[in-house]
Amino acid sequence: MPLIDKPIISADSHITEPPSLYQNRVPKKFATIAPKLHRTENGGDVVLIDGMADPFPITLASGAGLRGQALADRANAKLEECFAGGWDPRQRLKDQDDDGIYGEVIYPSLGMFLCNHPDTEYKTVMFDAYNDWLAEYCSIAPNRLIGLGQTAMENPGQGIKDLEKIKKMGLKGVMMPGYPQIEDYDSPLYDDFWAAASEMDLPLSFHILTYKDGLGKARGPKVNAFMSIIRGNQDIIGTMIFSGVFERHPSLKVVCAEADAGWVPHYMYRMDHALERNPWTAGKSTLANSPSHYFRENIYLTFQDDLIALQLKDFFNKQRMMWASDFPHLDSTYPDSQKLLAEQTAGLSKQEKTWLLHDNVAGLYGLN
Repeated sequence: MPLIDKPIISADSHITEPPSLYQNRVPKKFATIAPKLHRTENGGDVVLIDGMADPFPITLASGAGLRGQALADRANAKLEECFAGGWDPRQRLKDQDDDGIYGEVIYPSLGMFLCNHPDTEYKTVMFDAYNDWLAEYCSIAPNRLIGLGQTAMENPGQGIKDLEKIKKMGLKGVMMPGYPQIEDYDSPLYDDFWAAASEMDLPLSFHILTYKDGLGKARGPKVNAFMSIIRGNQDIIGTMIFSGVFERHPSLKVVCAEADAGWVPHYMYRMDHALERNPWTAGKSTLANSPSHYFRENIYLTFQDDLIALQLKDFFNKQRMMWASDFPHLDSTYPDSQKLLAEQTAGLSKQEKTWLLHDNVAGLYGLN
């Protein structure tokens, strides 16, 4: 029996950018410094980026379904050994069918890494090329390939121009860099940008690993860094809520992407507690409503296999929770999404399953 009566949509999946997409679409002066595929001594492929010391392990961005040593071995794979659906939209539709998925909201892979590039002009040029390529990729099946553009947020004015271009291209939302170039997102400087995104009905996404030191410098074993990944998203949400962004822009929609959600009930409680007890506020808040109110209304959450979030569902706004497959990344539920969903949604009502797997993401992005 199908899980729901409507098609299942992943709220967070990815493409695998072939570096040629940048080299073929940027102005001539940038072509020689655009990201380039590099074959390592171990025989695997990485992407070298001018201005960034660390290469991007593009093959690990295509590790769906692999675990243990098989995943480690993927670090030495060639690009052509990765999921071709990462760059071939027709193959991607077959991948969706294989996993029982009708459609996916498409985020970048390499583009996440580029959010941390120090040169704003470089980022703007590369993101423009990416947006152009992604619009073509998604045009094959726009109801199943739901693309999100990128902006480097050079400044609020340029950000608004990027929104306008992204909207005109038919892309459905925008993935934001974790840090803007001027001040931070709590500054009133960004009010015109928030207003423009609201007016254009373009949801803004903050995805893990798109902020400085995305993996951080963890204490202890290197794997401990994995535990800190969600911290950047929490900081962005707190920055926007406490500074009154959603009070001034109540129709602004923000997506917290791939940061899980089981932590959210306590985080909302702690935010409310902070305004009541914190010595910096001493109970004096300029917000008309509690921080948890803005979280419940304005923040959408994507997660793959967060059983804790589903067990705590009654503490959430259940119309803001969205399941994601994360295909083809290494944390993906592919090719076992149906089995996982059957197990983890067993305690949900039919309506709750429908919200989680279709209605919430379809309503957010205005899908047919």
